[in-house]
Amino acid sequence: MKKRYMVIDVCFQIYNCPHVNWKLFETEKKEMDFSIFVLSNKGEIHGMEYINIIGNWKHIIRRESDIMLTDANWKTGVILPLWKKMHLSNFLCQFFYTCVVQRHILYLHSSLINYQRHGLMFLGPSGIGKTTQAELWNQYRDALIINGDVVFVQETSETFLGWGTPWHGSSPYCENANVPVYAMIVLKQASENSIRELTGFEKVTAVSNSVFYPRWLKNGMELCLETLDHFLTRIPVYELSCRPDEDAVKLTEETVFGRNFMPSNIIRI
Repeated sequence: MKKRYMVIDVCFQIYNCPHVNWKLFETEKKEMDFSIFVLSNKGEIHGMEYINIIGNWKHIIRRESDIMLTDANWKTGVILPLWKKMHLSNFLCQFFYTCVVQRHILYLHSSLINYQRHGLMFLGPSGIGKTTQAELWNQYRDALIINGDVVFVQETSETFLGWGTPWHGSSPYCENANVPVYAMIVLKQASENSIRELTGFEKVTAVSNSVFYPRWLKNGMELCLETLDHFLTRIPVYELSCRPDEDAVKLTEETVFGRNFMPSNIIRI
């Protein structure tokens, strides 16, 4: 059994994997960028697990007791029978990122909303409130939450697109959609709401902490840092110290878009 998926502009197929159910990303396209085989247990011989694998493998990736093998060009992969099903998502995401980082795409720990066709990314460590801020914008400004935890950002000739993908961490939000990134908001918890724009080294450090770097890939760091440099040059970054309330939304809206910003669904008189 195999299923085919299109994520951003990358097509891939996964064999023998009933645990993956990404209906929003399914495709009928025939040409694949890579393929992954998920093996099941083949039985035991003299008390030892026996698995017959055919192919030329270059890389071995291990997460705890689970192992993935890939060829030299990351076109084909094999995941050995899993001890923990949760590791499947990690392996698939690593394989996918290996492919897309070569297409000027970054992987960030962030939530992403579409507000009147403007993308806002909320950055910060786990538990800081990225999903909460996205939900506040959904509640008070009717913004679409594209992803609550993982954002892939693609550099194009005209802009940077924030994409939803099947990976979304512990957040329930996952849309097969994209939006031009308008600003990044680095979150801090505070008793009072305040916001300021970051520049220079402070800006670089604040965003870099949320970037996943493909250190396993030859030239991966160079590719990633080049795209990140372009991203930081063109997209403003703000630090929002806030409470989880509507006033934080209003303050951010006025600062990022200006006090005279008029949502496109409101008729001017």
